[in-house]
Order: sequence, then C-alpha cells, then structure tokens
Amino acid sequence: MLEFQMKLFVVILFLALVAGGCTTKSKAKADARAAYLAGQNAVLSRQQMQQRTSIVVIGSVQNPEVEWVEGLTLAQAIATANYTGFREPKEIILTRRGEDGRINPKDLLHGADVPLEPGDTITIHE
Repeated sequence: MLEFQMKLFVVILFLALVAGGCTTKSKAKADARAAYLAGQNAVLSRQQMQQRTSIVVIGSVQNPEVEWVEGLTLAQAIATANYTGFREPKEIILTRRGEDGRINPKDLLHGADVPLEPGDTITIHE
C-alpha cells in the first residue's frame, strides 16, 4: 500500500510540474537575459532622447525634425516644420523631459508663444 501511495504521489507531482509549466535553467536564463536587454534598450533610448538637440514635430508637417537654435519658439518651430493640415489644429502638446503641456492653438495665434528647449517634442492634433 505504501509503494502504491508513493507511486501515486510521484505521478501527481509529475503532472503538477508539467501542468505548471516547468521552466528549464536554460529557458530561465534566456528569459532573464531578454529582460535585461529590454531594460538596457529602454535606458539607451531614454538617454538618446535626452541627448537629442533637435525638435521633433509630430503631425501633418513636411519637416518633422527642426534643428534647435537659441531663442527658437513654438510658433517658429511649427512654421519651420511647415504644417500641412487641412484644418486648424485643435490642440498642441509640448513634451519636455517626459512631461506634457497642452497649448491652445488660438493662444499661440494671439501671440502667446513658448520658448523651446533642445529635445522638445511638439505634437499637433487636428
């Protein structure tokens, strides 16, 4: 009886391991390496964005990258990017160091301009 219970226990343990998705050492190492590389890529991407000096303009524009120069403003960057949208923009989002700021395009047209910093991203929503 004890031998039967031991065999039954071994079978149940085996089935539990198979059903639970037993991971081999090599698979675990590969998963850990992939996670490490993904983290490294994210850090490098973030560093590249921080080192970028040009202004990126997302939306209906002919020139999505505008070289930053001292004194560059939001209106100048949009004009340099050459906005080609069929409608007036509904919203402009300025992203600086990961923080988003919303700008009403009508305020911009009425002279409320914003100075830009190297690496800023402008997103124009129609």
